[in-house]
Amino acid sequence: MFSRDRWSEILEVLTSNWLRTILTAFGVFWGIFILILLLAAGKGLENGIRQDFGDIASNTMFMWTRTVSKSYQGMAKGRRYSYNTVDVEDIRQNVANLRYVSPRNQLGGFNGSNNVIRGLNTGAFDVYGDYPEIIKQEPMDITSGRFINYNDINEKRKIAIIGEGVKTSLYDKGEKVIGTYIKIQGVNFMVIGTYKKKTSGGNGEENQKQIYIPFTSFSQAFNRGDKVGWMAITAEDGTPITKIKSKIFDIIKKNHKIHPKDERAIGFFDLYQEFSKVENLFVALKVIAYFVGILVLLSGVIGVSNIMLIVVKERTKEIGIRRALGATPKNIRSQILTESVFLIIISGMAGIVFGALLIYVLNYVLDLSGPVDMFANPSVGLTVVTVALLILLISGLLAGLIPAQTAIKLKPVEALRSV
Repeated sequence: MFSRDRWSEILEVLTSNWLRTILTAFGVFWGIFILILLLAAGKGLENGIRQDFGDIASNTMFMWTRTVSKSYQGMAKGRRYSYNTVDVEDIRQNVANLRYVSPRNQLGGFNGSNNVIRGLNTGAFDVYGDYPEIIKQEPMDITSGRFINYNDINEKRKIAIIGEGVKTSLYDKGEKVIGTYIKIQGVNFMVIGTYKKKTSGGNGEENQKQIYIPFTSFSQAFNRGDKVGWMAITAEDGTPITKIKSKIFDIIKKNHKIHPKDERAIGFFDLYQEFSKVENLFVALKVIAYFVGILVLLSGVIGVSNIMLIVVKERTKEIGIRRALGATPKNIRSQILTESVFLIIISGMAGIVFGALLIYVLNYVLDLSGPVDMFANPSVGLTVVTVALLILLISGLLAGLIPAQTAIKLKPVEALRSV
């Protein structure tokens, strides 16, 4: 198999007509090159979308109230209701496999009026009343100070954690922030921390313009009593929130006398379900990339097979002589298959190398130009390269199979008679 004479013969056959060999190899080169690029582009899209999701806990559901659409137990349809702290406790106690149940209240919102003052500076910001667990559901980097803890909750401390965008709006550059006070709707809160969220989405700037205060302080300062505006609920790993959200809805409906079949009374956003759709999209893109790449590669393999048939025809007399001298069909088949595999492996490896170089250049350009929405760090892993090499090996065997069978069917006498 690895004899010097055999490999010298292979190189002689492939270099006897350089133009034909290069044109034949280009089909395989182009096919594997396209396959690598498609997979890298798909990975870049996947990385970009995951980056837009950020580090947010994907097994999470956000839940709020809406208008009741069915009358039930003497209660009219069209009424509005509010969650409360009893609902939160009931969910915690009666629904298994929940990691976090975070009640939330909120001031401000899109196009809200100015609600925060510091000295002569004012701004309109989202203000959230939260529990400490929210930082694990919506991760953020604390750039100075600290986040809310349970002592703040229990003692109803009037403290605030502000985003870097709030800091820029209300403070001068280089001015001390920790220990200063801001006034939220007329109530003073001491700033104990600043944060920055990692996000590349279109709302990235707005995510830095939020203020977090303890849930209990929020309720007391803004007269919310035991009311809860909405909730962020995260299930444990291995238990999709999608599968247990109906149990949560049942508790809410029971507590607030809502018809069991009222599908409109509870508003929610199931992040796990949406993320699963995106995951399915990634799988589909990968399948399409392999499908298109293999089809292009197949056209190159067919070209190699046709050329090998021509080579076999050109070497009919040579094959006849070898058969007459005692070469077995196995020897002939092995020679043709080796030539085919060698040609395809060499051209395919060239496609992989050029694809890798192009991906490197693309990443370099992206690093220079800055982040691009929904696209980041296109790349292919070792698994992809391994799969590509296996495809090349199988393709080489398939490309040489028909010519090899044609060669061993030649009878020595008839081959020697050919001109």
